[in-house]
Amino acid sequence: MWTKKIAWLLISGTIISQQSVSAQERYASKVNTRIGIQGKGANANEAYLEAGYTFPGAMLPFGMVQFTPTFFHPNKGFVINQMSGAGCEHMGNLPFLPLAGEVKSSPNDMMGFKPAFEVKNAYAGFYEAINKDGINSALAVTTRTGMGRFDFPAANKKGSFIIGTGLNATSMKEANVKITSNKSFEGFADGGSFCGTAVSYRIYFVAEFDTEAVELGTWNGGELKKNNRQETKSGTGVYFTFNTSGGKTVKYKVGVSYVSLANAKENLRTENPGWDFDKVKNSAVAAWDKQLSKIEVKGGTVDRTVQFYSHLYRTMAHPNIFNDVNGQYVGGDNKIHVAKGFNYYTAFSNWDTYRTQTQLISMLAPEQTSDMMKSILLFAEQSGGGFPRWVLNSTETGIMQGDPTAAMVSVAYSFGATNFDTKKALQIMKNGAENPNAKSQDQLTRPFLKQYLEKGYMAASMMLEYTSSDFAIGTFAKQALGDEATYQKYLKRAQNWKNIYNPQTKWLNSKNEDDSWKKHDEDWREASYKNYFWMIPYNLKGLIDTIGGKEFAEKRLDEFFVRLDASYHQEWFAAGNEPDFQVPWIYNWTNSPYKTQALVKRIIREQYTNRNNGLPGNDDLGAMGAWYVFANIGLYPVIPGIAGFSVNSPSFTNVKIHLKNGTINIDGGDEKLDYIQSLKLNGKPHNNTWIKWDDLKNGAKLNFQLSTTPDKTWGTTVVPPSYN
Repeated sequence: MWTKKIAWLLISGTIISQQSVSAQERYASKVNTRIGIQGKGANANEAYLEAGYTFPGAMLPFGMVQFTPTFFHPNKGFVINQMSGAGCEHMGNLPFLPLAGEVKSSPNDMMGFKPAFEVKNAYAGFYEAINKDGINSALAVTTRTGMGRFDFPAANKKGSFIIGTGLNATSMKEANVKITSNKSFEGFADGGSFCGTAVSYRIYFVAEFDTEAVELGTWNGGELKKNNRQETKSGTGVYFTFNTSGGKTVKYKVGVSYVSLANAKENLRTENPGWDFDKVKNSAVAAWDKQLSKIEVKGGTVDRTVQFYSHLYRTMAHPNIFNDVNGQYVGGDNKIHVAKGFNYYTAFSNWDTYRTQTQLISMLAPEQTSDMMKSILLFAEQSGGGFPRWVLNSTETGIMQGDPTAAMVSVAYSFGATNFDTKKALQIMKNGAENPNAKSQDQLTRPFLKQYLEKGYMAASMMLEYTSSDFAIGTFAKQALGDEATYQKYLKRAQNWKNIYNPQTKWLNSKNEDDSWKKHDEDWREASYKNYFWMIPYNLKGLIDTIGGKEFAEKRLDEFFVRLDASYHQEWFAAGNEPDFQVPWIYNWTNSPYKTQALVKRIIREQYTNRNNGLPGNDDLGAMGAWYVFANIGLYPVIPGIAGFSVNSPSFTNVKIHLKNGTINIDGGDEKLDYIQSLKLNGKPHNNTWIKWDDLKNGAKLNFQLSTTPDKTWGTTVVPPSYN
């Protein structure tokens, strides 16, 4: 059903004729924001299974607000903040729900409503749905404000809105709201928690309707308080009832700030002073048209094209702007700072994004990504001197493991986001990698670092994250600062994976502190030992040689890919989780690149669809979306810290990637043809499965010739890079 609707949109004139990149191209309408909003579970208790944890509502590229229904509590209506694909309940402040009639009893936690929204439009920058009462809700945003237009049926004499000002997706300790007129309210609330970690942010809000209510009040828990105008506790909210006879439209807008109420007012006054909903909507859609036009694809089916732009869209959700229009933001020390000459960003899911998404946004949005790197450096300085792992607003949540931010900064620099203090970055990297006490807020940058430095091994999956980051630190030192000594030092440290290689089993294996082997299945986070085995992306030749050579490695890969949908602890490929994202391309290191070509196409066909449950796992703030984008253009960044791509067969007959200094033209792809027969780079034969970023970044032409049958010799004469 949804695919048919999208197809109709594409041919009905919503998207105008294909042209060169211009403001007229309607890329936003090629996005299906509903992909990933559901899981594949059989019932509500299994909703999380193979779920994208995405949301369908309105946001701007890297914008502060997300005005949207949520994955977690869709019956509560529309919230003002949400992260795309984060796999724990979080944020969800200011849930807002339109209702027919008057409010006669307390909405309490707002969980008892069943609005049954039927989506009418869900594309980049705009969301529209009608509920069971016949109320049509349309949502749009500016960077720091949300706006809604609500059309009531003619038969409704009265219509109401309930706003859970003291509610969010988890639980909160403090909330305060004041009704300031018959059509406005303001206040603040805290952020609750994320994956069990309390978050320190406070969100300030100021909101208003375009017409005066005939009834209003508050609620506290189960008690409804008609005409009351203030609440000072959590578990509270406000309501407004309007005369809607004759089918009236009520508009609503809300500005937010994480600094102060005064800033929330200034954000709203600056970004959305009027009541022109269509202007706000059209501006948001135009912003997405501009961002999404940075990659043009042609020649694919409608279904594949919609999926491509939907995933590209997700890669541009985060990190998101955190400073107000006056530049103020709350830093890692929970103090107010001012961003001068740049935007300060937050929402760093770095364990996920350093593998794919950071590379993509560095290529497509180097200025914004440079500001993101400035932001994470400032957060580290303000929060104690060490890099954080997973930042939500002003909190280092400590989620996940490793030292992914060091790798993320290195990756960003290598792919073109270079406008930040590289000397400061290296100092922070080295502090985290050499000082066992380095912290960000109350979280150690590298837990168990003392053992790692003294013995050269530690808990296996955490250690493999450290070795990848060590390699990325070394390459950053060399590329950004010409520091060969630091490069050699960290390249040597990156080879510590050899200390946990068990020659009896030919697998990587955790050790006890006395150097004895642990059980083979101990110390693997969110994956099995078979998934993590291949997480030596910087020295795959060394790994392959160690276990017995290319034929042995190829057989091991064949066994691994019997299934593509493994859960965290099953011993096959898990398309829905990050630790083995790069493994399909490892056949390019075993003299069997034709298997990479077929396998990547198989994963795309079997694990991704243009449906609400069309993702194999959490989107994780664009990490999975970026995987899909790279897989379909035929270039994948396997080695964090090295600017280059491992090659597979692209899906579109033509791809244009518009970069700062030129355009990459990729011709000859086909979603139905798996195998590469030949490849030319700038007109010259390229019999190699690796392409350097330096050969592409100023513009290049790639011409693929694909076939239904494999050429088992193509790409086997040159070994892709490894660093020993």
